[in-house]
Amino acid sequence: MKATIWHNPRCSKSRETLALLHDAGAEVEIVEYLRTPPSAEELERLFARGGLTPAQLLRQAEAGAKGLTDANDATILAAMAADPILIERPLVETEKGVRLGRPPEAVREIL
Repeated sequence: MKATIWHNPRCSKSRETLALLHDAGAEVEIVEYLRTPPSAEELERLFARGGLTPAQLLRQAEAGAKGLTDANDATILAAMAADPILIERPLVETEKGVRLGRPPEAVREIL
């Protein structure tokens, strides 16, 4: 099974999710999204596959998220693409869908 993880190695949940994927025997592609940010279009595709909205995956605690509370999806996606720290992590995609690894066990649904 192949899996892609949008990963931040400094995040404990991201590291735990990556370990879970390896333990499950997945062939994992790691995308360090802070170094290689996804485009707004890629984020929109991922969120749609996971049944998630941009507002659900906005890291509310980040300073850049303050002005986005009531923003529309396109505005949030553009902000996330411009400043990827605003994207909640980790996101995992397999052929079965996309899940947020919070908690890490949530990705088991798509393995």
